[in-house]
Amino acid sequence: MKTVKIGLLGLGNIGTGTYKALEMNRSEIEETLGTGVEIVKILERDTTRDRGIEVPLEKFTQDPDEIFTDPEIDIVIELLGGIEPATSFMLKAMENGKHVVTANKAAIAANYHKLMDTAKANDIMFRFEASVGGGIPILGTLTGPLRANKFEEVLGILNGTTNYILTMMTSEGVDYDTALKDAQAKGFAEADPTADVEGIDAANKLTILMALMFDKYVAPGDIPTTGITAITKDDIEKARANNCRIKLIAHAKKLENGEIEYAVKPMEIDESHPLAGINMEFNAVFVKGNAVGDLMFYGKGAGPLPTGSAVLGDVIDIVKSSLR
Repeated sequence: MKTVKIGLLGLGNIGTGTYKALEMNRSEIEETLGTGVEIVKILERDTTRDRGIEVPLEKFTQDPDEIFTDPEIDIVIELLGGIEPATSFMLKAMENGKHVVTANKAAIAANYHKLMDTAKANDIMFRFEASVGGGIPILGTLTGPLRANKFEEVLGILNGTTNYILTMMTSEGVDYDTALKDAQAKGFAEADPTADVEGIDAANKLTILMALMFDKYVAPGDIPTTGITAITKDDIEKARANNCRIKLIAHAKKLENGEIEYAVKPMEIDESHPLAGINMEFNAVFVKGNAVGDLMFYGKGAGPLPTGSAVLGDVIDIVKSSLR
C-alpha cells in the first residue's frame, strides 16, 4: 500500500493534537483513503518535552529544508503560529511542490493573496479549515455545499477566550478581571491575552470569512475592532434587562449597494437569537445565504484535538483529490 508522507512544522499544542488524532484514528483514515498516511519529519527544537505521545527521535529536525526539499514528502502541515517565519515556510513548501495545510489564521489573514496565488502558480492545494472555528467545518462548507448561494451576512462568535469571559460575567456576576483570571487558570486564556480580548484573533478570522464569502479581502488591521476589556457588570445587567446577552461578534454584511460593512465588537444579542445561547469556550458561526436562508455552525472552536481533527480533514481531502 502506498504511503502519503507528511512534514509537520511545529509540535506545540495543535501539532501534538494533530499527531495524536492521526494515531488515534489511523486505521479508519487509512481504510477510507486506501493508502497509508505518515508524519515522517517534524520541525521542532524541543525534542524532550512530555507531550503524552511517543515520537521517534529520528523524525525530528531543526532544518526546515529537510522537509521542503525531500521529494518523498507530499504534504506540509504548518502549525508554528504567528505570521513569520510561518508564511515564508508555507511559500517555500509550495514552491517545492508540496501541498500545504495550516491552522494559522494570522498568517493567512496577513498574506491571503500571496498564499493563494503561490498555491495556484505551483498547482498545489492549500487548505486551512482549522484556521476559523477549530473543529467546526465552516470554511469547507462555505466553499463547497453552500457555494451556490449569494452570501448576505455572517455573524460569528470566533474566540473561545472572550466567550468564556463574557459567559462568566453573565452567569456568575463577576467582573472582567475576575473572569479573565478564571479563564487563565483553566487554560482558556493565555498569560498575555491581548490578541483574544482586544478582538485581534476574531478580526483575523473575519478577514478569512469575508475573503471566501464575499470575495473581498480586508486586512485585519483595517477592520474596526473593539475588544471586551471595557465591558462592565453594569453593561451585562443593562443587556439582561433588555433580554439580551453581550457577545464579541465578528460581523460582515453585504448592503444593497454591494458594499460590505464589517466590524468586530461586543454586541447585544437578543436572547431569542441562536448566538445568544453559545456559552463558555464554544464558538459559532451564523450565516445567511439568499438560497439556503439562515444556518448556524456550532462546536469547539479551539483545542488540540478539535483543531487537529480539522487539519487531518484537510489532509484527507488533499489525498482524495490528488495523491491516491
